[in-house]
Amino acid sequence: MFKYLIYKTGYALLTLFGVVTVIFFLFTVLPGDPARMMLDQNENSEQLAIIKKKYGFDKPVSTQYFYYLNDLSPVSFHSTVPDDYTYLAEGKYTGAKLFTIGTTTTVLKAPYLRESFQKSGKKVTQVIGDTLPNTVVLACFAIVIAIIIGIALGVVSALYKDTWIDRTIALVSTLGMSLPSFFAAILFAWVFGFLLHKYTHLDMTGSLYEVDDFGEGSHIKWKNIILPSIVLGIRPLGVVIQLMRNSLLEVMGQDYIRTARAKGLSELNIIRRHALKNALNPVVTAISGWFASMLAGAVFVEYIFGWNGLGKEVVEALNTLDLPVIMGSVLVIAATFVVINILVDIIYAWLDPRIRLE
Repeated sequence: MFKYLIYKTGYALLTLFGVVTVIFFLFTVLPGDPARMMLDQNENSEQLAIIKKKYGFDKPVSTQYFYYLNDLSPVSFHSTVPDDYTYLAEGKYTGAKLFTIGTTTTVLKAPYLRESFQKSGKKVTQVIGDTLPNTVVLACFAIVIAIIIGIALGVVSALYKDTWIDRTIALVSTLGMSLPSFFAAILFAWVFGFLLHKYTHLDMTGSLYEVDDFGEGSHIKWKNIILPSIVLGIRPLGVVIQLMRNSLLEVMGQDYIRTARAKGLSELNIIRRHALKNALNPVVTAISGWFASMLAGAVFVEYIFGWNGLGKEVVEALNTLDLPVIMGSVLVIAATFVVINILVDIIYAWLDPRIRLE
């Protein structure tokens, strides 16, 4: 297990390094000048020069890339000269000094995702910290819906193979997999939040926390999560149904299942005690992949429903060319993918003793 974790950690670091490199050069070559957008209508040559020096835009792209890696690295190098970009400014970096050689100080710190261009110098970590929990809550609700309903319908579909029940469930799952999330979000918001509002009492837009009408602070409004979580869970629901059905049918044809039937066990007991656990392997893979992708795929759903999550924040950052927020969000999502993949491999070994991490 330890050797496996070391191997996967090294692989994860290489993956994240590749992601950092791609997103940096991708967004660096985008048309538009972030410094000019930050100044908006108040642009003049002196202010433009100050902004470019503050954020390192006056340096070559290769130097800017080194600065970005240095900011992200837990062990980084900083100048003792106040005018340099890498100067260890108080409040900018959070860490401890290790040693100093000449004008360079080596520091052990938390990764620094820089400051937002458009939010008055607000740190990207704070922006992500304010929005990511809402996206995680939405993704958890969506994946729970997909798991519970998907596994149940998959089992029913397998038990009634080649009947009208099986074909009806297959039709529903196929429609769910083929329905674009942005179209489903608009459709559900219009039908259940507008046309049927007096019956459902659901709003077309709304987030997890809403400000009280009387100005007494914000409060949780759980009903706002119903429509976006259903929309976000439709596509993984269709995948889970089909995977659960096919996997269970394959397991039900194994020799040990025939032995269990010969002992007189009922089909329900066979599925519950023997078949279900072994049939969950492909479902676990699908669920893990979908859960991670929901953090990125929730962009349209969050934006349409007005859900204040990471996806909605990324859309707004793209509109204003707020590069640190975009790059930091992509990096956090990539890191989530990596962590979830490692956890899935461990869950695999627990579900099926025949699988060994080595």
